[in-house]
Amino acid sequence: MSSYGCRPAAAALSLVLCTTGQAQSLPEDATDNTPTSVVVVTATRTERDPLDVPASVDVIGRDDLHAGQLRVNASETLDRIPGVVALNRQNYAQDLQISIRGFGARSSFGVRGLRLYVDGIPATLPDGQGQASNFPLNAAERIEVLRGPFSALYGNSSGGVIAVTTPLTPKPFGGEASFAAGSNSTTRTAADLSGGTESFVYALDGESFHIGGFRPHSAAGRGIVNLRAGFLDTPLGELRLSANSLESSNADDPLGLTRQQLQQNFTQVTPEAITFNTRKSTRQGTLGADLHTDLDMLQLQTTVWLGDRGIRQFQSIPIATQTLSTGKTDSPGGVIDLGRHFGGVDSRATFETDMFTTTGGIDFERLVEDRFGYNDFTAPTPLPHNATCGVAGVMCGVLGQLRRAETNSVNALDPYVQTEARLGRNWRALAGVRSSHVEVVSSDHYRLNGNDSGSVSYSALNPVAGLVFKPAPWVSTYLSYGRGFETPTLNELAYKPDGSAGLNTALKAARSNNYEVGAKADDGDGLRGSLALFSTYTSDDIVVRSNFGGRSGFANVGRTRRDGVEAELETRLSQRWTLAASGTLISARFGESFLTCTAAPCITPNLRVAAGNHLPSVPARAAWAELKYRAGWADLTLEGRAQSGLFVNDLNSDRAGGTAVLNAVVEHTETWGPLRPRFFVRADNLVERRYVGSVIVNESNGRFFEPAPTITWLAGVDLPF
Repeated sequence: MSSYGCRPAAAALSLVLCTTGQAQSLPEDATDNTPTSVVVVTATRTERDPLDVPASVDVIGRDDLHAGQLRVNASETLDRIPGVVALNRQNYAQDLQISIRGFGARSSFGVRGLRLYVDGIPATLPDGQGQASNFPLNAAERIEVLRGPFSALYGNSSGGVIAVTTPLTPKPFGGEASFAAGSNSTTRTAADLSGGTESFVYALDGESFHIGGFRPHSAAGRGIVNLRAGFLDTPLGELRLSANSLESSNADDPLGLTRQQLQQNFTQVTPEAITFNTRKSTRQGTLGADLHTDLDMLQLQTTVWLGDRGIRQFQSIPIATQTLSTGKTDSPGGVIDLGRHFGGVDSRATFETDMFTTTGGIDFERLVEDRFGYNDFTAPTPLPHNATCGVAGVMCGVLGQLRRAETNSVNALDPYVQTEARLGRNWRALAGVRSSHVEVVSSDHYRLNGNDSGSVSYSALNPVAGLVFKPAPWVSTYLSYGRGFETPTLNELAYKPDGSAGLNTALKAARSNNYEVGAKADDGDGLRGSLALFSTYTSDDIVVRSNFGGRSGFANVGRTRRDGVEAELETRLSQRWTLAASGTLISARFGESFLTCTAAPCITPNLRVAAGNHLPSVPARAAWAELKYRAGWADLTLEGRAQSGLFVNDLNSDRAGGTAVLNAVVEHTETWGPLRPRFFVRADNLVERRYVGSVIVNESNGRFFEPAPTITWLAGVDLPF
């Protein structure tokens, strides 16, 4: 019955598309990271100079992605983008915690509220839940990040867009091998090969990563394979294919720490993690194709994809809770076992004249989830009274009795259209609209306490508009508006507010009105900067209402508001010195009071969250800076990151303190005949500061805090050939 036993199709080497549309922002033959080479596409779906786009959009190039980096976690570089918070949980069983302008911050695992792409393939499923663990960062050519109103053009859960692109370029055969090792038994080994002609190109990248973890019971490992191929002169146009495969077996989960545990020993593991051997295994493969046909003024593009994702996760739910039987609130057990099968098609046409560029298309996505729940213990029958792990034949951390079996499906159908008008030399106007319809159906196969099947649907019409004025060729100002919406994920819909099983059909989609005004500058000679002010008003935001029997029930809250300012600057101080910096100020608060639960068990909410409370895990202030010196014999980099404290829950009953971290990198390139190996050494948290790296939002056991390591080091080499 276990869905995990069926390996995702192509988990070893499944074929995924490679599109030049949503994710590919830089022409395939361009690798220059200077300001004059940067183009973006996420806001317009066609290549544009950032100064011509009425949106906050940034590109992280290959140099920044590779220079002195581990190339495993997107958090290594995303924190340089203002408005983006990317926190490494130091827990590879839970993925990164990524938010943009407060969207996605409440996720206790994975990434939600944002749209993620790898070579045009969504890494976010149609219910709004995504993950960044399959990002092939060693192969990545660039990451493009879109924030603000124009994100709404990507449909459900588009609080922002993060698109990873890997290169596919005609060139002689070549490649690169790389290796890195460092603190906490960290190793990464990777290799890539690429080449091709004007008619056929290919690129293959393989990565293997392992870490022992700085806390006990936090070891993890994973492998990623990314394969791309392009047929560039078919009778129908350019056809691109690619494969992305992820496998991670038994990533240990040390769980969060309570405030008391954190103060006693911030490197300890929660005892329940050892008792139940908490861990997660993941396998994923995706396959797709992208066809781009150029008919002079008309361009046609169709992207199709499909994939499978299998997850088995062992949790630390007490035996008494797992065996709880009170009618509708029976526990689903302590093991989550998922098999997710997903796919979709995005087909669009772009018509371009001297004055207008118009794109119209339709996006269809489908997810089918086979969800099982099991006890994570075995015991004699009948179960001993007050059963305890390791006593009287009770074994914990193993697959036990079936407690849940259901099939859930999500269908999303979104037609969209957008137009760009060039109004003279100094003005541009962009407008668009996306009509979204999301349907969720759940079929209960367990039916021990009746049939909990059900369905619910959500619809929205989301317009966007923006205006750009360029008072000079190297300066632009803009204003924009967009309306977005975010449906509940399958996990948030799984239980009704009273803790009973079955879809929570009363749960509404959150809807937002987003406003932004900003200015950008790029002199083409090393000076680039931007300033943006934004306001977002959200109704029916989704919050925790109840905690009971290992289940969280969710409800809507009247209003939330996010207001802020973002700034960034990049400048070449001299031939040897460069400086880059960014900063964010944000006020993210609940606009109305509401009742919630904290500690389990609690079915009826009994604690009031005050209007004006801060949204949890959204730092009010964040800053990043990098000073680089090219000394000739080496490149020397000093990097600093700082942020204010993180509230742990809606009640704001506790918070992780603010922190500032200083990192340093030394890179040196040698010449060994035809080879030019590049060596690097990196040290993070030079001042050995003890701090909390992330928080688990609204954790019902009070285990909110996920500590970060003190000083760590990493050394590596890249060997191109």
